[in-house]
Amino acid sequence: MKIVNKFYPHALVLMGFILVSLIYFYPVLQGKQIFQSDIAQYTGMAKEQNDFRAAEHTEPYWTNSAFGGMPTYQLGANYPYDFVGKIDDVLRFLPRPADYLFLYFLGFYGLLLVLKTDPLKAFIGAIAFGFSTYLIIILGVGHNAKAHAIAYMPLVIAGIILVFQKKYIWGGLLTMFAVALEVNANHFQMTYYLLIFVLILSGYFTFIFIKEKQFKELGIAIGVLAVAGIFAIGANATNLMATSEYAKFSTRSNSELTFNPDGSKKTNENALSREYITEYSYGIAESFNLIAPRLFGGSNHENVGTDSRMYSFMIEQGVPSVQAQDFVSGMPTYWGDQPIVAAPAYIGVVVFFLGVLALFIDDRKIKYVFLGGALFSLVLSWGKNFSVLTDFFIDYVPMYDKFRAVSSIQVILELCFPVLAVMGLQSFFKAKEEPKLQQKALMQTGVFGLGVILILVVAKSFFHFTGSSDSYYLESYGPGFVDALKEDRMTLYWADLLRSGFFIVVTFTILWLFVKNKMAQNTALIIVGLLMIFDLFFVDKKYVSAKDFVSPAEIAAPFQETPSDAEILKDTTHYRVFEMDGNMSSARASYFHHSLGGYHAAKPRRIQQLFDYQIANKDKKMNLEVLNMLNVKYVIQTDKEGKAIPTINPDTNGNAWFVSTAKLVNKADDVMKALDYVDTKKVAVFNVHEYEVKFKSARLKKQWDTTGTINVVKYKPNYIKYESDNQKDGLAVFSEIYYKNGWNAYIDGKLTDHFPVDYVLRGMEIPGGKHTIEFKFEPQVIKTGSTITLVSSIGMLLLLIGGVYFEKFFRKDSQRNHGDTQK
Repeated sequence: MKIVNKFYPHALVLMGFILVSLIYFYPVLQGKQIFQSDIAQYTGMAKEQNDFRAAEHTEPYWTNSAFGGMPTYQLGANYPYDFVGKIDDVLRFLPRPADYLFLYFLGFYGLLLVLKTDPLKAFIGAIAFGFSTYLIIILGVGHNAKAHAIAYMPLVIAGIILVFQKKYIWGGLLTMFAVALEVNANHFQMTYYLLIFVLILSGYFTFIFIKEKQFKELGIAIGVLAVAGIFAIGANATNLMATSEYAKFSTRSNSELTFNPDGSKKTNENALSREYITEYSYGIAESFNLIAPRLFGGSNHENVGTDSRMYSFMIEQGVPSVQAQDFVSGMPTYWGDQPIVAAPAYIGVVVFFLGVLALFIDDRKIKYVFLGGALFSLVLSWGKNFSVLTDFFIDYVPMYDKFRAVSSIQVILELCFPVLAVMGLQSFFKAKEEPKLQQKALMQTGVFGLGVILILVVAKSFFHFTGSSDSYYLESYGPGFVDALKEDRMTLYWADLLRSGFFIVVTFTILWLFVKNKMAQNTALIIVGLLMIFDLFFVDKKYVSAKDFVSPAEIAAPFQETPSDAEILKDTTHYRVFEMDGNMSSARASYFHHSLGGYHAAKPRRIQQLFDYQIANKDKKMNLEVLNMLNVKYVIQTDKEGKAIPTINPDTNGNAWFVSTAKLVNKADDVMKALDYVDTKKVAVFNVHEYEVKFKSARLKKQWDTTGTINVVKYKPNYIKYESDNQKDGLAVFSEIYYKNGWNAYIDGKLTDHFPVDYVLRGMEIPGGKHTIEFKFEPQVIKTGSTITLVSSIGMLLLLIGGVYFEKFFRKDSQRNHGDTQK
């Protein structure tokens, strides 16, 4: 019975999480699925991989449908012995995206329990965390991996806190599994930001241990965390090793080129420029969006309604009311510092109020860790608007320059403030025997909260309410349109300030009535909890709601075949397609064809550079020779009526060809410059310092026979078979992307060297005669990583069994014997 009473509240909480998740995303109960723009792009990218998996019942680990060819390591590849992923699947049993919302709740609830919060307050706090607007909007647009990683952050923090509280076994086990799940979520930017906060948290506890001279205990804690981290990372070894390998091939690695597409000298060797990294920098004043959602206009697609100035303006211009109503449902009201915003990063004004209350009433020093984490992440999110700190991190902090959208580090703030809010709520009710302390803390919080609102009221006159794109609207629609837009922005500013002020006053009043014994504790708690949740709920619904759900058929096939696609698909040979309107940033063509473009956060670096320097370079015409060597047989263009038209390229080099000459150069710059003018059908450009071939590069200087032929006879994503027929030895170029870590070449079954040519392609010496040439993708990193993963997973299981046994039996016997000794 004791066990039932102990776990009964938690069972109710879990049922509550399930219900709230399903109610918020209730269309999933109707069989509908949420349309996520990024997932639609992923579906296009992964189409060939998924089709191959279904047909062959194995993983290809390579796809040719995007960017000419790339590994599938970051496209949802399945790895052997991924037992951590199986655990994750069990936890995410609800339909998507309700599964991620449930995971938000579950992880945060665990953290609050470790912080000694009772189940009801922890339930309320978990709901408030999960409904933080940013966490909901990323589900709406399809940043699933990001949401996934954020959901496990609280559990990692909970495990570390337990370890530092000297609960080494349970804390170590929780840390080990939480870190394993966090890494398995596969969003390294979020995990990196979590690590920054973990360093702050660990620094705090280390200071406490050293201050109290508990060096042995500190050593044990560090040892436990190290063991937990090693096994957790080991259980994800395949993905981590494969991703690390691919990262060197991607745009997240340093560039070999020392000049820009316009010919100017590069000042930064990193492929991610400082401007690119900080493009999404949060405005300093924009930070107040955290407590009043639409101070800076909300989003780039805001519904301002029929009572807006813009609606009146449209009617005055003679626009029919139906059209005007439709027009104002998506206005660019956002006028902050970022290029595009899908929704404000609103943490909730009640959450903010209670978080400030914690600073005045909670006596636990750990509150300063969460406050420090929140403020530090906020300042870093300012990016180029606080360049002193940002530049330092980009220049000196390892790996910080590998991630873009610095504003997303605010996820740490969005985790820390709900923790502070629950700490404030808990400590306030706990201090019921000290009404003077309650009154003082509540008054201080009320003055601070309303003071901030008052400052923002006064500050209105200092804001210009002008967005970065207003010049475009001025030119396109005239000054009247822009004036109406600015009036609506000011209206949103006032409305949300009043809204936030109202929530502060109501929350203050409820807590004040409790202090004055005019309201019972549970009643006050529930009302404040509902205020906290509904404050966020109604903001969230403006940006992610039932209208975003569609039928499963639309999700399964997010791109519709056009007549242009149908015409191209009649050609059953092996070739590539370049969709000009996609501009290397759309996976639509990848869904139907082997595309030169695609959609990915870490594109293959060299193919992107080839596009920037040779295809899309404004200072040059499109280099058709580059399209030819990439076997781009069809180019999809759009006519004046917006109709897609496929244009055939009659000069493509084909799948493979023999060249007469190898142009030997000494660096990547020379390869790229040579491609400006070289005839790729006759000449292969080879960087002698790039690849350590087993033969001397001087052998490539001779004139080669070009009378032979090479034809594709079998194609799979991870296997291509050719047949060659040439009288003399030949130097062949294959229009496939060179990737040294995995692709092996065989001539008549014998492993043979192949090497990079023409910056991105494969070259090989072919002896005279008739031969069978095979390229097989056989990545050693998968084999090595899988072995480490298996060993680590077994180790995790043994540690779990050993830890539970120790806690249940050994410690119990030890306590019993200790009791006998006392008698």
